[in-house]
This record gives sequence, C-alpha cells and structure tokens, in this order.
Amino acid sequence: MRPLIEKPTLHVPVSLSLSDFDYHLPAELIAQAPAAVRSTSRLLHADSHGRIDDLRFSDLIALLRPNDLLVLNDTQVIQARLLGKKDSGGKVEVLVERITEENLALAHVRASKSPGAGTSLVLAEEVCAEVLGRSDDLFILKFDRAVLEALAEYGAVPLPPYITHQPDARDIERYQTVYAREPGAVAAPTAGLHFDQEMFDQLDVLGVKRAFVTLHVGAGTFQPVRDNNLATHIMHAERYTVPQTTIDAIAETRARGGRVIAVGTTSVRALESAAQLQPALTTAQSGDTRLFITPGFRYQVVDAMVTNFHLPQSTLLMLVAAFVGLTEMKAAYQHAIAQRYRFFSYGDAMFLERKTT
Repeated sequence: MRPLIEKPTLHVPVSLSLSDFDYHLPAELIAQAPAAVRSTSRLLHADSHGRIDDLRFSDLIALLRPNDLLVLNDTQVIQARLLGKKDSGGKVEVLVERITEENLALAHVRASKSPGAGTSLVLAEEVCAEVLGRSDDLFILKFDRAVLEALAEYGAVPLPPYITHQPDARDIERYQTVYAREPGAVAAPTAGLHFDQEMFDQLDVLGVKRAFVTLHVGAGTFQPVRDNNLATHIMHAERYTVPQTTIDAIAETRARGGRVIAVGTTSVRALESAAQLQPALTTAQSGDTRLFITPGFRYQVVDAMVTNFHLPQSTLLMLVAAFVGLTEMKAAYQHAIAQRYRFFSYGDAMFLERKTT
C-alpha cells in the first residue's frame, strides 16, 4: 500500500548536536492549567539584539505597530483520543492523527499487542473501526461513521503528555484558540491561546492587521529528537495551507513598511514552508510540510514571532534558536527559569524579534 504521508523532500543538515539544545527545567514550572484569563499570562520580550524584558501578555499591544500583520493558525483541535478494545478483548487507545476521508483516518494505536490488518476495534463502546493496514508508524483505520462526528461525540481532548490531569470541560474551551475554525489538529497552536477578543479589539484600534494560515498540528510535535546527529532527523509531516488572502496581506504589509509577525511556531512553519516552494510568495500554497528549521536556516517571511516555551531537545526549540540565535535563546530560557515563568502548552509566552545579524 502506498504511504498516505509522503517522505520528506526537504531536509536541513546542521553541524550542531542534540545536546546543544538541552536545558534543565524544574518540574514545578510545567504549567498544568491555563491562566485564569487568557491575556494575563506573562510575556518575555527578547528584541533583535537579545535584550530581555519581563512583561504581561497584554503588553504585547505596546510592542506592535500600526501596519504590522499578525499571522495566526486557525486550526481547530479535535477530540482525537478514544479508548476501547480489540475484538480479542485487549484494551486499546487510539489517537487520530489525520482524517484522510470522511470515514478514514491515520492514527496512533496503543495496545499490548499491535493490531494487524483486519482487526476490529470497538471504541467508547459505540464506535467500530477496522484496521486496514499501516502507513509507516501510523495505523489506517476505517470507521463505521464520519470520523469527525465520532470524535465530537465520544472523543477526549488530546492533552499533551506532560499535563497530568484527565481532560475536563475547561480543557475543551481553553485548549483551543478563540479563532479556531478548521478542524484537524491533535495539539493546540499554543501561542494563540493567550489572545482573547478584547485584545483583538484593541489591536484593531491600533491598526494591526490579522491574517490566517492553517497547519494541523500533529502528535509528532511532542516527539523528541532521538539522534544526537541532527542531520539524520526526519520531521513528522503536517498538512498546511497559506491562502491567497494571506499572501496578499503579506505583500500589503511589506508595501506599508509593516512587520510580518507569526503567532506560534506552526504559523512560522506554514509561512516558511510556502516560501521554500515559492520564494516570491505570490500565490496560495498548500501541502504536507516536513520543514526542519535549525540554526543556519534563512528566514524569508517572518520578522517576529509570538511563541510559548518549548521542550528541551525539541525541534521547536531549534526553530527558535534559528530565529534569535542559539546563545540568545539559551539566555532567554535561563532567564525565564530564574524568573519562574510557566512552561509549555498552558504556560507563558515570548515575543521574539528576529536577530539582525
């Protein structure tokens, strides 16, 4: 069977090793719940020269300028986790990674024994799915109904592995951006979790524009890099779209002298993936991206970014280091740990300006 997700066509070799992106994080700094109000998180500002300020997220308004453009990822987190059993009676846990057709999906399946083709799964005691085969490390599942409908009714919010509580009603609301509209992600674009409508209203008054991309964040975003030689790492694939309206908004922003500010590393990857295919960035782009951004990567679109704090040795940490500089990234993280910032998905944020040299 032909793989449903193609092998990478773009890879960035680097001379640095995995150990260059390690740091020690006290466990108590891993945020287990969101801030009471979205925009009251803390914000670390690192400018293009590496200078650091400690702010509140609402202070972002003072850091933005009229004619700047915020590019946000409008993906919507689906309730992608289902518990059930095999026809043999063994327990299974299914995490839908990607919906490929109305009743077909690629999924991670955890079981005491890996299910083979033809195995029937009964999920949440109501949903039947048949294992059709494998696509690399993912299982191809055929559901007895529309996958999205099954997940909406019986699925659970796929909280990250470092959040220890079971998902509840609050997570359904807060592990989702206020502008989510395109179902398909199994992890939230977490930098966007800090924005609320009141903040957007204030940015409208300031003259800051907004545009959207879609990148369906996969569970691979939490997978560690396993080889100390980064040149051997293959990124997980994620589906993205950069629509024509966003392409046009970027061109208009450049003409006005504004900055393109990506909200989240997923927006960064969507924009820079599009630019890899079309450096002039004049027409809409979509497809699968496996873009691996490491120090030495030349950013073509993004001038500044809003992002959360990322896991040690993660590809997202490498993306940040490529943007602000490895030394500057390490200094910012050391400062954040010393100042007791909250880390990861429900944690605090950074506003980073691209290093000028």
